[in-house]
Amino acid sequence: MLNNKLSRILLPTIFIVLAYGFWLSPDFKAISAGVAIFLFGMLALEEGFRAFTGGTLEKILKRTTDRLWKSLSFGIVATTIMQSSSLVSVITISFLSAGLIGLSEGLGIVFGANLGTTTGAWLVAGFGLKVNIAAYAMPMLVFGVILVFQSEKRLKGFGYILAGLGFLFLGIHYMKEGFEAFRGTIQLAEYAVSGMAGLLLFALIGVAATVIMQSSHATLVIIITALAAQQITYENALALAIGANVGTTITAILGSLSSNERGKQLAGGHLIFNVVTGLVAIIFIQSFMAGVESISAVVGIAADDYTLKLAVFHTLFNLTGIIIMVPLIGRLVWLLEKMIRVKPTRIAVPKFLNDSALAFHDTAIEALRNETLRVYKHARNIIARGLSLSREDMLSDLPIEDVINKNNMPIPFDIDAAYEKNIKSLFGAILTFSSKVPGEAQSSHDISRIRNANQSIISVLKGIKHMQKNMFEYIDSDNDFIREEYNGIRTRIVRVMRRLEKISSGNEDEPDVTVLSLDALKLTLEENSATLNERIEDLISSHDITADMGISLINDSNYAYDIIRNLIAVNSNLFHAEAKAETEAEHMIALEDHEISSVLEEDEK
Repeated sequence: MLNNKLSRILLPTIFIVLAYGFWLSPDFKAISAGVAIFLFGMLALEEGFRAFTGGTLEKILKRTTDRLWKSLSFGIVATTIMQSSSLVSVITISFLSAGLIGLSEGLGIVFGANLGTTTGAWLVAGFGLKVNIAAYAMPMLVFGVILVFQSEKRLKGFGYILAGLGFLFLGIHYMKEGFEAFRGTIQLAEYAVSGMAGLLLFALIGVAATVIMQSSHATLVIIITALAAQQITYENALALAIGANVGTTITAILGSLSSNERGKQLAGGHLIFNVVTGLVAIIFIQSFMAGVESISAVVGIAADDYTLKLAVFHTLFNLTGIIIMVPLIGRLVWLLEKMIRVKPTRIAVPKFLNDSALAFHDTAIEALRNETLRVYKHARNIIARGLSLSREDMLSDLPIEDVINKNNMPIPFDIDAAYEKNIKSLFGAILTFSSKVPGEAQSSHDISRIRNANQSIISVLKGIKHMQKNMFEYIDSDNDFIREEYNGIRTRIVRVMRRLEKISSGNEDEPDVTVLSLDALKLTLEENSATLNERIEDLISSHDITADMGISLINDSNYAYDIIRNLIAVNSNLFHAEAKAETEAEHMIALEDHEISSVLEEDEK
């Protein structure tokens, strides 16, 4: 909504300003064309890097964001490679919304991205203005366009990256040529404003330019090329760079509008970091300028090479911002969580499913998996209450016999109401979200496994509901035999729940062990089922229980069988969804239903 309103206001204004500039000076066309080509190159570069975000990006993020210094490093390296802090911010919001990373890790990435974007200023000032980069642009465009037309995804991605770099170089060339020619028509440096008023005015201009172009990198390139052509003063260029740094947060803010509260918190943290950094740079501008002079003298930058000095300044004040804000990151997280709170609701609402999570394959799958884990967490509570137990007792280390004896009276619990409140809305949201996942992920096994896991959870709850009536009647019955049998059903379900908890939490890095553990549970289930049927027949024939009791016990034993089987299916599918791909070894060692039957038949012989 806000993006649309901004477009309605800004677009006509931009068109009018450009039309006037084209009429005023032919050289302005070259500058504008250079900016347009540069921005198109940024789009192509982002599209190219998106081709490499699937599959391994989640693993890279997990390994490189478990410590704050790793998050900072990831932000620096990723932005240096992709040359787009905006893209890194959008990726971070997507992964944060999907639950792949925490808020403090996301802030670390964004802080690092601010420092990483300074490498663009160094490349343009140190390389782009000192050689004829248009000569490098042409081969890149030729090879890039050829690769773009290839069907293989990674080749196409390389093509977009090459073409993007070519357009970036070509855009810089046209901006450089345009500003040099423009100097013969109008000398913009005559409009320079000195002092604090100039700093504030040009900082605001930098903010506005970055908001319009949605790229601080593009704004910096314009600043550097204009400074090289002596169209702006050095002091005003520093102020523009500060403004560009603040203006780049608008991309993260707009990207967070379709995100959940975590995404909005990250955008707020990004804004606070850049505003604080900008204010510090403006207030202590003389100290920063003195620092730039000292560093320039040490590294051998010429006294009149103001473009490289601008790059030094850009790096220095962003590094200062990191030094100031990193020790305060804990308090910043606390502040953001206080300012942007998760709204409490009477009915469970999706926590991870939002439009920003759909931006990448990894985030879409992880969002679905995390939301399914939430469904399973709610389902465990319903299972426990449906068995007249507490979840804590059910999953505790207490002996199961003690837990059952402790909870030997039926406790009324409305399973339908709990399902409506905690499960139904999430289940519907998961199905809707999974249908929106891009085609590549839609065709994968990950989506079907997550859907199957949710279907199995629903089947488990239906089984618990069917069992509840007879269980409430018989767990405190005067008939010791029927009471023992129904407590045995509760015992088997609790034992499986505990075993599944251990499997899911203890063997995440050992997929083969997990598959074998689940197969062992399947075998035990089949063996217990066969033994139980024989025991029920003996109890009826010996008149220890009535025929009606026997019928109820047979039916509820079948429900218990289905409940346990579906619980195993839930964990199996969630395990595979987390692992991302079923290896050939896993497929070979996992037992199918007919193989389980064969094993049992062999045991009987």
